[in-house]
Amino acid sequence: MADYEIFELGDYVLQCGKTLRKARLAFKTFGTLNAAKDNAIVYPTWYSGQHTENEWLIGPGKALDPDKYFIIVPNMFGNGLSSSPSNTPAPWDGPRFPNVTAYDNVVAQHRLVTEHFGIETLVLVTGWSMGALQTYHWGALYPDMVPRILPFQGSAKCSRHNFVFLEGAKAALQADAAFAEGWYASPPNKGLRAFGRVYAGWGLSQTFYRIEADKTHMGYASLEDFLVGFWEGLFYTRDANDLLAMLWTWQNGD
Repeated sequence: MADYEIFELGDYVLQCGKTLRKARLAFKTFGTLNAAKDNAIVYPTWYSGQHTENEWLIGPGKALDPDKYFIIVPNMFGNGLSSSPSNTPAPWDGPRFPNVTAYDNVVAQHRLVTEHFGIETLVLVTGWSMGALQTYHWGALYPDMVPRILPFQGSAKCSRHNFVFLEGAKAALQADAAFAEGWYASPPNKGLRAFGRVYAGWGLSQTFYRIEADKTHMGYASLEDFLVGFWEGLFYTRDANDLLAMLWTWQNGD
């Protein structure tokens, strides 16, 4: 049984002008919305991540305490739970999935917050990586509703340097012949593994590798063990078209 809920958006018009038919926004909540509906926090997901991978900051006594706050974790479009290339019916499945922006994500999340929960004011919006990108958009689009934002390890706009890194990861994935321009019959596993290795050089800092934190803090036996077990393992379980859809959202974040 799924540990999340679905908010039906209906036929959702995107910023690009296309309509995402029967769009769905997956979300999970923690804590209880109070009677005044003024204790809610929105905590969007990050690149390739799903709500379960946001839970490390949620818990009694933690920064996002469900004993105090009602925490809403909306899953980003393209992450395999909300509308994505991998779960959208033809003809908009796979590589035909329309381009979705951070704006599209946040407007859909705003509808969830206001239409489904009846919330008018938020305590906070926070997130990291692409969650930070969405956090900045929340602050820009709904300043009267969001008194404070806390984006971390992310930016409001994709820099040229960041864009180039993502092009490298994308090229590694698409170079696998099994990718078949997005019409793969089975996962392009070589490309997914290569994607993970390219990402490994950017996803963590020089200091992390210099102090060998993969061994001392994460318990891997060697650097190769870490590259295979963590980075290849992370992206090996993802859908290739989903990764590319979210990557487009990231590269076009502004």
